[in-house]
Amino acid sequence: MMQKKQRIISAVIFIAVIFLMPVIFIFSDKESFSAEENRSLAKKPEFSFSAIADKSYMNDMDSYLSDNFPNRIGWVKAKKTFDRLLGKTIINNIYLGDEMLIEKLPEPDYDEVDKSIEAVNKFAQHYRNTKVSFMLAPTSAGIYTDRLPASAPQLNQREFISETISKLSSDVGVIDIYETMISEKDNYIYYRTDHHWTSYGAYCAYRHASSNLGYNAVAEDKFDIEHADSEFTGTFYNKCFYDGVKKDIIDIYTMPNGNMITSVTMNDGTGETAAEDIYFREYLDGSDKYCVFLGENKAYTNIKTDSLNRKKILVIKDSYANSFIPFLVNHYSEIAVVDLRYVKTSLTEYVNPDSFDQTLFLYNASTFSEETNVKMAGFFE
Repeated sequence: MMQKKQRIISAVIFIAVIFLMPVIFIFSDKESFSAEENRSLAKKPEFSFSAIADKSYMNDMDSYLSDNFPNRIGWVKAKKTFDRLLGKTIINNIYLGDEMLIEKLPEPDYDEVDKSIEAVNKFAQHYRNTKVSFMLAPTSAGIYTDRLPASAPQLNQREFISETISKLSSDVGVIDIYETMISEKDNYIYYRTDHHWTSYGAYCAYRHASSNLGYNAVAEDKFDIEHADSEFTGTFYNKCFYDGVKKDIIDIYTMPNGNMITSVTMNDGTGETAAEDIYFREYLDGSDKYCVFLGENKAYTNIKTDSLNRKKILVIKDSYANSFIPFLVNHYSEIAVVDLRYVKTSLTEYVNPDSFDQTLFLYNASTFSEETNVKMAGFFE
């Protein structure tokens, strides 16, 4: 009798779940953004016969239902916890370590990489009035190979960086920081839970670049260093929700009595806005804390200072440059920043490179290995 009651109760619960889940889904609030994953969620697709015919409607609906499933993040975390209990050392292409999370990088499409290199060479050949330099920064995956699981497949970044810079023309100055980062690997140069370098890592790159770019790097002990946030969890954490690694610290370096910023203007491709500083502290209260450096990525940012040397630099970059650029404020009267991922037309819509004393291409090895925007940048239009 008792077993019969248990079966009835189990059946009732099962039926209730089957019927209640759709009701909960229909009437629950739908979010447009996942703070835990730091990404936009799929929107409900518009019905059309053409979308049905090309199967995009069902694919988009599948994404919508998946992204808006009740308590989805709870289920996602439970699944990833279960994966770890099964002994998995990699989740969503993130290796789980005791000290840090490390990304598994795909093998580059070398033909596409060569096209990007050729675009940089043509840029340097075309714009003769600006001194062109190129920095390809290793990521944590390229420096901490000793922290990967045994026999874990991984892109050899030392080889990738060496091969890339070997194909640059003599018109391009090479800033190879790999050995510098290796020598600093016992220090806090990369975030444990994010794909960026730390402010100190960016400082190491800035210090190394001084001989090529022609400035005297400011000693680190001359800066005021503010521990702006000690609860940062970044992109790697958002992919695996692994809590076995310490949260990160975001540091802000400021130079007492250094150059003052006189203007900051930004253009997202639709219009221009102004800011008072290059540090956007409001992002420290949000999910994407790295945006404290220069704010969200935009097509174009222009920074002017009260420097008396009148030197101007153009930086063509990915987000690694965001925490590097604040150090340049101490040496330039104008810093123009272009992120080609957000340029919809042509670089020349925003700047004339020949009006700058220097141009610095700054990318990390992971981004550049997959970059498609450099070769399509419309450098000369």
